[in-house]
Amino acid sequence: MSGVMLAATSAPVPFPILTALVLVPVIGASIVSLMSTRMPEQVKLVATVVSVSTAAMSLWLLSSFDSHSGGFQFVSRHEWIETWGISWHLGVDGIALFMVVLTGILFPLVILGVDPHHDEKRYLAWLLMLEAGVMGSFLSLDLFLFFVFFEIVLVPMYFLIGGWGYDKRVYAATKFFLYTMLGSAFMLVGIVATAALASRDLGRFTFDLVEIAERSDLATSTGRWLFASFAVAFAVKVPLFPVHTWLPDAHTQAPTGGSVILAGVLLKLGTYGFLRFGLYLFPEASVWARPALLTLAVIGVLWGAIAATMQRDLKRLVAYSSVAHLGFIVLGTFAITSQALTGSVVQMVNHGVSTGALFLLVGMIYERRHTREIAELRGIQSVAPIFAAAFMVVMLSSIGVPGLNGFVGEFLVLIGSFETARWWTVVAATGVILAALYLLWAYQRVFHGPVDEANAGFGEMNLREGSLILVFIGIIVFTGLYPKPMLERIEPSVGRLVEHVESRTEFRAPAGGASHGGGG
Repeated sequence: MSGVMLAATSAPVPFPILTALVLVPVIGASIVSLMSTRMPEQVKLVATVVSVSTAAMSLWLLSSFDSHSGGFQFVSRHEWIETWGISWHLGVDGIALFMVVLTGILFPLVILGVDPHHDEKRYLAWLLMLEAGVMGSFLSLDLFLFFVFFEIVLVPMYFLIGGWGYDKRVYAATKFFLYTMLGSAFMLVGIVATAALASRDLGRFTFDLVEIAERSDLATSTGRWLFASFAVAFAVKVPLFPVHTWLPDAHTQAPTGGSVILAGVLLKLGTYGFLRFGLYLFPEASVWARPALLTLAVIGVLWGAIAATMQRDLKRLVAYSSVAHLGFIVLGTFAITSQALTGSVVQMVNHGVSTGALFLLVGMIYERRHTREIAELRGIQSVAPIFAAAFMVVMLSSIGVPGLNGFVGEFLVLIGSFETARWWTVVAATGVILAALYLLWAYQRVFHGPVDEANAGFGEMNLREGSLILVFIGIIVFTGLYPKPMLERIEPSVGRLVEHVESRTEFRAPAGGASHGGGG
């Protein structure tokens, strides 16, 4: 049966790699917070070593992952609160794998490449705690444990925005916290109710995701209400229209490092949540809610693109572009075909890379000019051609130009969604055109034209900045030209998920959309 195959796990490994991915950043954050502020070099060194070690473990995980298995691998499970059925249950499959790797890579790049300007010790401690929360969210296979990590990430992000952001940072941080906390409150009720109701079928009270998803049989109306409670939290986190208004403020006011992490991995907790805890846990309700969520996704694609076109602040423009890109990911998720779901996972990673790089570049512009107003930036290409070229490559990736990573995910989403969500896909495809409009127009206004006196002294990209951006461009080009290593690890898990949905519902993906080919 597909459920048994989906729940299959690899043999235990001698070293609990997944536990280490969560605990090493926690230990690092604790050490950094206890160090003296009089030793800034040592504080930075410890944070760097911890983040690089975590990145190395995530890359080892990638190299050791069995690309032929669609089940959870490297599983770590220990009873935590046995009376309540809560366990330390971690596992990774092809859907979570690349989000874990992206998290591992982004944090050391932010630590090494972004200067917080003040109170570096607390800044680094919050960043490492944030990394632990994100890792735990992507790896948790226990509903209660997932909720704990899902909530943990709010606190470091709140303090990063409020402590190191710009003029309206307190307002933006508070808005971010209130929106996400409200959504999480609904999910907590849903988690407890799911465990309680599933215990009737399981014979015991447990929060184990795999056991509930495979063995419980919730009534139709019950499953739909429970799905709605989860969906509210994930819709806010994505964010989907119309609960997206916190995102532009948070991005605009966050420090550069915070914006990179927010765009790169935090927003993906919503899209990942729909995949892992929506489709897998509530397949019937997910199919039932498809029309509404597909509609909201398409509205997000168009609204985000139109709003981005109207922005005068370059960082705010990039923030609204995230609303549009994440709409594509949700579209692919609820098309429920293997190609579309694979495209959604790929696009989660690609958006994190390209948009994270855009926020880094916008931060570099602000460091030089102390403004992000597009009208005040002109002719930069003539004084900083290397900087302009790097921005161009990253921008083209975000647009989805063939040969770069953004094209792979969007193409798979569109062709995979066409059979099961045809008219939504046709309308959403116009978002690709709009993305080219607002990004190319912004690039033209910022980098082309005669340079004025204020921009004449714009500094060229230095060695540290160039090395940092080169890592992003390397990933952009490699995954754009050769996506096979990524696709062949994602597709088995996605295929199992589609089979699981089909076994529990009357939904059937078309033969082409459910194929496991296309690895090359």
